[in-house]
Amino acid sequence: MASIEALSSIVRSLSRDVDERKEANALLLDLSDIPQVRQRIGRIKGSIVMLVTLRNAHESGTHHDDAEKLLHILSSNPQNVLLMAESGYFRPLIHHLNEGSDMNKILMATAISKMFLSEQMKSSLGEDGAVEPLVEMFKSGNFEAKQSALGALRNLSSSLRNAELLINSGITRQLLQLLFSVTSVLMTLREPASAILATIAQSDRILLHKDAAPQMLSLLNLSCPVIQLHLLRALNSICGHTNAKRARARIRQNGGMQLLLPFLTENNVDIKTAALNLMFHLSKDASAELAQQVKETHLEILVKVISSPASGSEKAAAVGVISNLPVTDKKITEFLTRTNLLPLLISLLEANITTSSTLQRMWLLEGIVGVLTRFTVPWDKKLQSLAVGHGVVPCLVKLLSEGSVNAKSKAATSLAQLSQNSVTLRKTKSARWLCVPPSAESYCIVHNYQCTIKSTFCLVKAGAVSPLVQILEGEEREADGAVLEALATLMQDEIWEHGGMAIEKASGVHALLRVAEAGGLSSQEKAIWILERIFRLEAHREQYGKIAQALLIDLAQKGDPLLKPIIGKILAHLQLLQTQSSYF
Repeated sequence: MASIEALSSIVRSLSRDVDERKEANALLLDLSDIPQVRQRIGRIKGSIVMLVTLRNAHESGTHHDDAEKLLHILSSNPQNVLLMAESGYFRPLIHHLNEGSDMNKILMATAISKMFLSEQMKSSLGEDGAVEPLVEMFKSGNFEAKQSALGALRNLSSSLRNAELLINSGITRQLLQLLFSVTSVLMTLREPASAILATIAQSDRILLHKDAAPQMLSLLNLSCPVIQLHLLRALNSICGHTNAKRARARIRQNGGMQLLLPFLTENNVDIKTAALNLMFHLSKDASAELAQQVKETHLEILVKVISSPASGSEKAAAVGVISNLPVTDKKITEFLTRTNLLPLLISLLEANITTSSTLQRMWLLEGIVGVLTRFTVPWDKKLQSLAVGHGVVPCLVKLLSEGSVNAKSKAATSLAQLSQNSVTLRKTKSARWLCVPPSAESYCIVHNYQCTIKSTFCLVKAGAVSPLVQILEGEEREADGAVLEALATLMQDEIWEHGGMAIEKASGVHALLRVAEAGGLSSQEKAIWILERIFRLEAHREQYGKIAQALLIDLAQKGDPLLKPIIGKILAHLQLLQTQSSYF
């Protein structure tokens, strides 16, 4: 019965019907009292896998308990433990990590480092307690223990929950100390240590270690390319967290921008892209500082990246950095104009608007449309004409429907900036049209002029009104402010009557009421300002008055006091309030 042949036959019975596998399980458990049997069961192909399967089976019963008992008995052999782990049963392995000999601990850690682990398996190992003993091995073990522990932790750290466990364990400080170490025997451990930092930095708990980012920054020029890349990725993750404003400020205070500029000429594309991404993150809330440190040579490099056959991620990072430069800096604008960046960006925009939606494409489009706000500033009509001449308007209008909410907001800002000058352009050009027969196709009822996109930057002729209104009808509120600024250009003193008609025709009244109800305060204020002008017309009062009055009265009573005066004007238009009411 204890022979390999007999035991193999019993093991095969574990995969048969319920009664047979129950009897086979019980028999193996009885025979496991014999030391030779314990050794032989683990050597039989598929035995451990079948026992783990029985243990994990949802059906309760004696055979489930017997399988667990037998696995426990077999776990005295480290090789069986490794087979159990490969089958997804980790408890014996974790027991050996906690209680085993030093050699067994190293064996288990090495096995984890080499295993292919699904996200669920990584989470299970972390939840069952694998992280803590591995951290202890790294902190207090010999070189071999440190090496195997780092390999295992590197494999486990890509799970966000495990990353949090690692940060909570205090390992961040030890990893950084290792990277600063000049002890030759520890040098080989620096690469896995930096890789772990790169993965655990994806958890925003890393921000609790305030010195981590500055220390990583100071290591950049002291490291080989592989470690540089890990550190740059870690810093990108840190600076990319939504609550990382202080971390970004500390990096800038430690000379982060200046330190990154030499990486713009780096031959290693991955390092160059990571450095560009980090510059982009650092410049989010420090555009003036960026402008002071970025010279024309650096701008030239960024433009070359955009114009070269570089990867999409590299282009997106370069465009992102330029988009964060202050639009009021005329020297930067003049330089970028001389480098012919504008037609390059529009060409890139046209090529990417209709491509499949990816995170990289989203960043690229957001960066491009962010730069375009520089070329559409309302105080430079010549620059606006240049942008419009290169075909920027159709791209901006398309982005209102195709882009992310951030891209939509920036596109609306550019359209608003262009539209601010439509009335004055109509006046300055009107003399030229005196001898030209009017064209019904080009005539614009809003501006009372023969409008074209190129001549007056007209929102109506651009077909922008409907997509702008559709953004207000959506669930995302982040673009409301920019969209309302664009629509408000149609409500200027000289054109508000027909501008209101154009907005109403695009179902804009309902959309404006929606923002008045659910938008932020500044958006509410702008939406109600537009509505007040729309409701000056009797036709609009008759059509929408009853729909609007309940909301407006509720807002007047419960909304922000800042809204009260303008709401009072609308209620007066609707004859629900005396014009001399205290609402004014």
